[in-house]
Amino acid sequence: MWKTALKPRWIAGLVFAIAVSGVFVLLSQWQFGRSTQAEIPANPATETAQALTSTLQPGDFFHGSVADQMVTAEGTYDPTKQVLIPGRLHNGKTGYWVVTAFAVKGAPVLSGAGASRETWIPVARGWVADPADAAEPPSGLLELTGRLLPSEAPVPETAPGPGRATAVSVAELINYWDVSSYPGFIAATAEVSAGKDVSAASMDGDLKPLRIGPQPPAQQINWLNLFYSLEWVVFAGFALFIWWRLVKDDYRRDLEDQFDGGEGADGDHHHVPAKTPPAQTQQKVQP
Repeated sequence: MWKTALKPRWIAGLVFAIAVSGVFVLLSQWQFGRSTQAEIPANPATETAQALTSTLQPGDFFHGSVADQMVTAEGTYDPTKQVLIPGRLHNGKTGYWVVTAFAVKGAPVLSGAGASRETWIPVARGWVADPADAAEPPSGLLELTGRLLPSEAPVPETAPGPGRATAVSVAELINYWDVSSYPGFIAATAEVSAGKDVSAASMDGDLKPLRIGPQPPAQQINWLNLFYSLEWVVFAGFALFIWWRLVKDDYRRDLEDQFDGGEGADGDHHHVPAKTPPAQTQQKVQP
């Protein structure tokens, strides 16, 4: 069998079969990649900034449909209501998020016991490597633009210390600041004061911008593409099977030719006549 497979034509056939199988395997990988690829990497509607007051209401639940939405709001920062969130990464370095309370102008005011006269929202203004680099927020009326994000969960059994918080948790921060707040926070991308952007993205300083992009949608399995990927694998194996089958058929033909080589020139086999056994002598029975 191996002698037949080592014929030049079958070696060339094997190379061709391997090449075809390789192409089929590549097609299988491509189809498999498409089976887990999100159809839309991000929702373009979230990148069009909308007014915070019309997007989310204080005291309401944070709806998933408004997550990652770019929003705008007018208001002022309170420098006495600023905390650092430790353990945050920026370009591979661990540091702190600087989060400041922002009083939203024109926001609905909550009623009831413990409600403040203004409605606030935590704003992650930027990242610093050293707590000493966390400067005070810009003063005066600002036009804030940023990405609206849901409240984080506080880290249990952790004592953050003065001026610190375990996470950008609205439930934790309103206890520190004693204010009424929106059920989420904003990662600032622009802070415009008197026509000038004074945010970390525009100012050269120790406070670095966060640059939080929209989260891609959860990947879903495309079963049709997954079926196609398995189908190409079968085709790859079938190409090698065809080569093996052809080699096997050629090997059988070689065996038949070798067997036919023992026949006569006229193609008939030489038969040796069988010997006739001697006739048995019958004894005459005497009466």
